Amino acid sequence: MAIKATVFKANLQIADMERHYYQDHTLTLARHPSETDERMMIRLLAFALHAQEYLEFGEGMNDDSEADLWQKDLTGAIQLWIDVGIPDEKLIRKACGRAEQVIVYCYGGRVAEMWFAKDSAQFARQKNLTIINLPVESSRELAKLAQRNMNLQCTIQDGQVWLSDGEASVQVERVVLKAAEKGRMG
Repeated sequence: MAIKATVFKANLQIADMERHYYQDHTLTLARHPSETDERMMIRLLAFALHAQEYLEFGEGMNDDSEADLWQKDLTGAIQLWIDVGIPDEKLIRKACGRAEQVIVYCYGGRVAEMWFAKDSAQFARQKNLTIINLPVESSRELAKLAQRNMNLQCTIQDGQVWLSDGEASVQVERVVLKAAEKGRMG
């Protein structure tokens, strides 16, 4: 018998002063049995950082042809593809061919750094690719906020990101390893 996903509910209040985006979202996250709290919370953070009307969670954990999060236009064309972790370079290249903009949020400390260094030449060829590393301290602190039912506030201002559950607050550091070329970002 297959192990089923664990369902997490999140009420997420976003105050993004940089994009002038102020919305509340009620989200349901299905955490795959092999997914950690750390990875799930990074998916939630990625949602908060890029929240828009048509941004939704994909089946990236189960299906290589889907993103962890994506935004499609009304014709079904993929505008934004977001992956979390250290995906295979070939999958990233395929995503760059399918989507207008691709963002990878990697984490894991030295493992993420070695992954980026190994494929950095191939990543450099992808003009619409951005890779952001979350230092291990930030990602582990995010994992501590994970609960089956969460009430979270995300504040984004002056390049700083804070995620809070009312009791604990995490300042999330982001290190851009590769930025998409100007004119390719949505």
